[in-house]
Amino acid sequence: MNPDFSQADEAFRVEARDWLADQLSGPFASVRGRGGPGDEDALVERRRDFEHAMATAGFTCLGWPREHGGRGASIGQELIFHEEYARAHGPGRLGHIGENLVGPTLIAFGSEAQKRRYLPAIRTVEELWCQGYSEPDAGSDLAAVQTTAIRDGSEWVIHGQKIWTSGAHLADHCFVLCRTDLRASRHRGLSYVLVPMRQRAVTVRPIVQMTGGREFCEVFFDGARTDAGNVVGAIDGGWQVAMATLAFERGASTLAQQLSFQNELDAIIQAAKQNGLAREGSIRRRIAQAWIGLKVMRAHALRTLCAGGSALSREASVNKLHWATWHRDLGELAMDVLGPEGQIVAERGLDPLQRLFLFSRADTIYAGTNEIQRNIIAERVLELPREPRPA
Repeated sequence: MNPDFSQADEAFRVEARDWLADQLSGPFASVRGRGGPGDEDALVERRRDFEHAMATAGFTCLGWPREHGGRGASIGQELIFHEEYARAHGPGRLGHIGENLVGPTLIAFGSEAQKRRYLPAIRTVEELWCQGYSEPDAGSDLAAVQTTAIRDGSEWVIHGQKIWTSGAHLADHCFVLCRTDLRASRHRGLSYVLVPMRQRAVTVRPIVQMTGGREFCEVFFDGARTDAGNVVGAIDGGWQVAMATLAFERGASTLAQQLSFQNELDAIIQAAKQNGLAREGSIRRRIAQAWIGLKVMRAHALRTLCAGGSALSREASVNKLHWATWHRDLGELAMDVLGPEGQIVAERGLDPLQRLFLFSRADTIYAGTNEIQRNIIAERVLELPREPRPA
C-alpha cells in the first residue's frame, strides 16, 4: 500500500527535511551516517547532543499524545520523518528504547506518577533506557525468566542476571521483567519493574562483538533496589505489559529500520556498479530479489501498522522472521559484491558493508530466533498442534 499524504503532511515533510539537512550538513555533520548496527559506539556524546537538538526542535516522540510531550503525529507523519531521517543519513538513535518502547508502554499502562517522573526525560533524551528481558537460560523463551523482585518495605529488591542488553553501559534505567510470585510458573507471577541502573548493586559487563562494538551487555542485579511504585501495571501482571512493549517495538520505528536497509542496498548497488559486478547475471538477480523483498517488507509493515492496537497481531507475527532472514541474506550479498577485498580490514577499520555482514549474522538470533518465530506462527497464527514439551 502507498499512504496518501495530506497537504499538512507534505508541509511537515519539508519542515523535517530542511531541519535535518541544515543540522547534518552543519553543526552535526560529524555524526551523519554513524552509530548504526555494528557502529553503535561511534561518537556517542555528539550523537546525544544531536538528539537534544532534535528534542528542542520537536522531532522526538512524534507519535506520543500532546499531553505527554509528544506531537500527536499520525502514522503517516511518523513514516515521513523516518523516510527523511534515513534519506539524510541520520545517526543511530540513542533514545530509541526510551522513545519507542518504554515511553509508549508507560503511556498505556503506567501510573500518573510514573508518567510525570519518566516521560519528560525520555522526550528530552536526558535519560537513556535499556531492556531487561533475556537471560542466559531464557532467551527466546521469555516466560522462563528467573530474575526475582522481592518486596522489602517501600522497595523491591532485585536479584538475577540479564543478557544481550543493548546500551546497558549507557542507560540510566532498565525495565526489567522479573518474577514477583516465586510459587507461580511461566507467564504467571511476572512483573514489569523499572530499575535505576546507577547503583552499586548493578554490574554491567559489555560483550565485545565481531564488529568490535561493546554496546551488547550482560547485567547483574545483586540486591538492586527500586521504589515500590515502579511496577508498571499490576503486580504479577507483567506478561501483558511485556507483550505490549514488544508490540510497540514492532510499530512505526520498524519503518526507520527498513529505510536504513534501503541505504545499505543502495550502497551495495553502488559498489557493484563500481567493480563491474552489476553486469553479472547472478548478482543482478540477487539485487533484484533484495529490492523486491524490501518492497514487500514495507507494504506488509504499513498494512499491520494501519491495523493499529497494542497487541501483536497475527499478521505482525511474520515481521521479525521476514526482515531478519532478508537482512542476513543482504549481508551475504554485500560480501559477494565486495569480493576478495571484503576479506581485508583496512587500517581505518571495518567498511560499512563489512559491518553489515558481521552484524547481520545475529539478525536471525536476537529478538526471537527464527526457530522460535516459526513455532509462534505455527501454533498461535496457523493454530497447528503444539510442539511436544518436556514433561
